[in-house]
Amino acid sequence: MELKKIKIKNPDNLNFILGQSHFIKTVEDLHELLISSVPNIKFGLAFCEASGPCLIRYSGNDDKLIKLAQENAQNISAGHSFIIFLKDAFPINVMPKIKQVPEIVRIFCATANPVEIILVETEQGRGILGIVDGYKSKGVETKKDIKERKEILRKIGYKL
Repeated sequence: MELKKIKIKNPDNLNFILGQSHFIKTVEDLHELLISSVPNIKFGLAFCEASGPCLIRYSGNDDKLIKLAQENAQNISAGHSFIIFLKDAFPINVMPKIKQVPEIVRIFCATANPVEIILVETEQGRGILGIVDGYKSKGVETKKDIKERKEILRKIGYKL
């Protein structure tokens, strides 16, 4: 058994969702869900099939995002994992629906931060043990930080 660290390639700091499923039906279900959730959403998704031909299955409506998802899926190459890159939408817009897809078993992260994936590789294959999302904490927010946080959420329309 060998532990590996894989960095997610994300040159444009796009939001992405990394998860695990159990069936190739996931590709079509996620495509339909994403396309119907947010007007004008752009996305690319890739899914690492874990049996049969063990192919990287993919879909999307933006060639650049599809290619980015495929490249990351190939680097991860862990059974039944999937990655979705988003443009003109945020994870918060689609996560509730993604969590309701019957074959989704886990979401590792939904972020635009730099991410490292901790994998285990055995003779059989690879599995995701966990992720490192962003950086370690630098301290506790001050009253000024609280005020700024609240202002940002209201400015971007997520709080009234």
